[in-house]
Amino acid sequence: MSLDLISGVIGLILTLMIFSYLIGDSPLFRIAVYIFVGVSSGYAAAVVWHQVLVPKLFGSLQTTNLADPIQLIFILVPFVLCISLLTKLSPRIAWIGNFAMAVLVGVGAAAAVGGALLGTLIPQARASMAALDFRSATSGTDALLGLVEGTVMLAGTTLTLASFHFSASQAPDGTTKRNRILEIIAWVGRLFIAITLGVLFAGVYTAALTAMIERLGSIINFIRQLIGL
Repeated sequence: MSLDLISGVIGLILTLMIFSYLIGDSPLFRIAVYIFVGVSSGYAAAVVWHQVLVPKLFGSLQTTNLADPIQLIFILVPFVLCISLLTKLSPRIAWIGNFAMAVLVGVGAAAAVGGALLGTLIPQARASMAALDFRSATSGTDALLGLVEGTVMLAGTTLTLASFHFSASQAPDGTTKRNRILEIIAWVGRLFIAITLGVLFAGVYTAALTAMIERLGSIINFIRQLIGL
C-alpha cells in the first residue's frame, strides 16, 4: 500500500469526521478536533525546539566565550527566564515565573502597539493624503475620480476614528448626553465600520467556501481513483 493511498484514506476519514458536525456535535467531530489540536501543538513544540531553543540557546552556549561576562549575561538571562516560565506548571511555585511572564506580555504588547502604529495607522494616513495628490493625473476624468476616491478614503478614515470618541457633556438634570453633531459623525463612522466588517466577513466566507469545494473535489477524485473510474 503506497503512502499516497494511506494519506488519502486518512484525509477522507478526517474530512468525513469534520463534516459530521453538520448533523450535530458528535464524538467523531470531537475526535477530529482533538487530533488537529494535538498535531498542531506537537508541530509548534517541534518548531520551537528546532528553530528557537537549539540554535538560540544551546547553540549559543557552544559558541559563546564563557569567560566574557557580557556574553555570559546575554546567555544566562534568557535561560533563567525560560526556566522560570516552567514553574507555571505547578501552582505552588507559579509565582516564580511572574516576572518572566510580565516581561513576555510587556514586550508582546509593545510589539503589537508598534506594529499597529507603523504598519496600520501611519500607512493609512499616508494613503489618505496620497489619494488627494493629483500630480499623476493625465486627464480631468482621472483627476475627478482621484478626488472622489481620496475624499471617500479620507472621510472614511476620519469618521471611523471619530466614532471611537465617547466624550459626553452633563445635562442640568444629571444625565450625560453627547453632542448632536458628534453623534451624527460617529453614526456615519460606524456605517463605514459595518461596511468594512461586511466585506471582511464576505471574504472569509468565500475563502471557506472555496476550501470546502476544493476539499470535496479532492475527495471525489480520490474515490474515483480508488474504484478505478
